[in-house]
Amino acid sequence: MDGLPSGYRPNVGVCLINSDNLVFVASRLNVPGAWQMPQGGIEDGEEPKSAAIRELMEETGIVSAEVVAEVPNWLTYDFPPAVKAKVNRLWGGEWHGQAQKWFLMRLTKDESEINLASGEADPEFAEWKWASPEEVIEQAVDYKRPTYEEVMRTFRPYLNENGIVAKCKSSKW
Repeated sequence: MDGLPSGYRPNVGVCLINSDNLVFVASRLNVPGAWQMPQGGIEDGEEPKSAAIRELMEETGIVSAEVVAEVPNWLTYDFPPAVKAKVNRLWGGEWHGQAQKWFLMRLTKDESEINLASGEADPEFAEWKWASPEEVIEQAVDYKRPTYEEVMRTFRPYLNENGIVAKCKSSKW
């Protein structure tokens, strides 16, 4: 993978938008109150775009989405010490953080396809909602916020800055 910074786990992120140009975010099961866009590791031999499509399906159940744009370079963030110790133990590596390739995707069917417990992978999220780009940044964990700011800046031409946020959708109900 061209330009991948050393010491960072290769990863992809998906900025999924709906027909109102609002962004999909979900709250993590293991970190209550932490909202994020879908993301995940790139498997050996996998291309970033394929990884993004796979991660979106595994984490949300969504298969009806089209790739609209891509952030041209790798974006990195460093793990805080407590997170670094946990993920390095979990992933069996010595990672400083993650290097991410971000993709803007548009949902091409209705949201009834969204299933946070699709069975493709262990569920990571408790609930989901559509959010404005500003809300996505505000509700991100601190160490991911600069990356989210760069993602939103890059995809700004495709996003509606004045969208009305829909009600929270929970997988619990």
